[in-house]
Amino acid sequence: MSVDNEPYVQVHALHAGRLTLPERFFVHPASESARRTVPSLSFLIQHVNSVNKTTRIVFDLGLRHPSTNYPIPIQRHLETRHPMATEPNVVQSLAVGELSTDDIDYVVYSHVHWDHIGEPKAFDKSTFVVGPGTSALLKDSSSLRGGHSFFEPDLLPVSRTIELPPTTGATEQESSTGKSAQNGVTPDFSQSWVPHGFLPRTIDIFQDGSVLIVDAPGHLPGHINILARTGPGKYTYLAGDACHDRRIMRWEREIGEWHDESGHICCIHADKKQAEKTIALISRLESEGVEVILAHDVEWEEKSENQARFFGTS
Repeated sequence: MSVDNEPYVQVHALHAGRLTLPERFFVHPASESARRTVPSLSFLIQHVNSVNKTTRIVFDLGLRHPSTNYPIPIQRHLETRHPMATEPNVVQSLAVGELSTDDIDYVVYSHVHWDHIGEPKAFDKSTFVVGPGTSALLKDSSSLRGGHSFFEPDLLPVSRTIELPPTTGATEQESSTGKSAQNGVTPDFSQSWVPHGFLPRTIDIFQDGSVLIVDAPGHLPGHINILARTGPGKYTYLAGDACHDRRIMRWEREIGEWHDESGHICCIHADKKQAEKTIALISRLESEGVEVILAHDVEWEEKSENQARFFGTS
C-alpha cells in the first residue's frame, strides 16, 4: 500500500484476554487495594509488497487459553491477577476477520512474559521473531525476581524462530532505509540495528520504512516494540510493556516498586532506569504526533473511536 510512493501497512488490534493488575506493583503512589482490569492487546500488521504479496505479522499473542495450559508456577501467579478472562483469544479474534493461524507468516513477541506469549503451538506454520537475549533468558532467568518471572525453556519452536542480532555497537551505524534493491519484497530480520531519527536502534524489516522493529530496553531482556507507518504521514507505535499505565507517560505517576518476602526491592521492569529512558523516548514520539498503544492500554481501548480498530469490526 502506498500514497506518494510512501509504503504503509494496516494495523488492527486483536482481543487477547484481560487480567487485573494490583496498581502498587506498577505505579507509585498507589493504595494497597487499588486494582485495575486491563486488556492484553495483540496486533495484526498486514504489509503488501511491490508484487502484491501480503505478509501478515501478529505482534504478541496475549493470554493463553485455557489458562490451565500454563506451567504450575504461572498458574499460581495467576491467582493474583483475577478477575481474568482468556477469551476471546488471538485465534478467535483472527477468525472474526476470517483469518486462521495458517495465514500468519510471523509472530513477533515484544517479550516472553506469560501474558504476551499466548499459545505458540497454535501457530504451527508461523515463524517466531524475538529480541536479542531471549533464548538465554528462557534457559536461565535466575537473576529476575517475582512470580511473573517464570519462563518455559521450550516455549519457542527452534526450527522456526529468529532471534534478532545483538544491539552492541548498533548506534555507530548509519541507517540504510530504502537502499536495498529488495525493498518491500520480503522481511529481513538479519539486518544490523541502525538509528531512526532519535530512536537509537531499529531494524527496517521490509526496507521500505513501513515497519520498524525498535529496541526498547528496560522491561525485560529482548524487549522490542514496533513503529508502523499506517498512512501518509501517520505512524502507530506498539509499545508492549515499555510502560504499563498512561499516568506514567503523563508524568502523573512513577514506576512502582515493592518489597518481596525477603525484603528485596522489586520492580516490574528488570532495569527501572533504562525503562524510564525508553518511556521518555516513547513520550517524545507521542508528542510529535505518533499514536502510541501500550499492551495493557485500557485508556486506548475504552475510547469509542477505537472500537473499529479491532480486526473484523469494520
